[in-house]
Amino acid sequence: MRKAVEVTVRGRVQGVSFRAYAEDRAAELGVAGWVRNEPDGSVTGHFEGEPAAVDALVAWCRNGPRLARVDGVDVRDAAARGATGFTVRY
Repeated sequence: MRKAVEVTVRGRVQGVSFRAYAEDRAAELGVAGWVRNEPDGSVTGHFEGEPAAVDALVAWCRNGPRLARVDGVDVRDAAARGATGFTVRY
């Protein structure tokens, strides 16, 4: 069974390597999808894979890397798109 979610992470999450760390964590967990910076200062992403792995990546987003300050994470169920890797979008 494959789970997919869309996330929006708010706070000081740009300029602190949030996307690069998320990409590393996704690789460790075997989660596919992407992350990108948004003009409003948030980071959004699409995560899909085994439910426990997706949940673990969402949990990581609630803290982020050491220099980040996460004020909130919105999580919405999404349709799996058949992603096979994880990328940082620009």
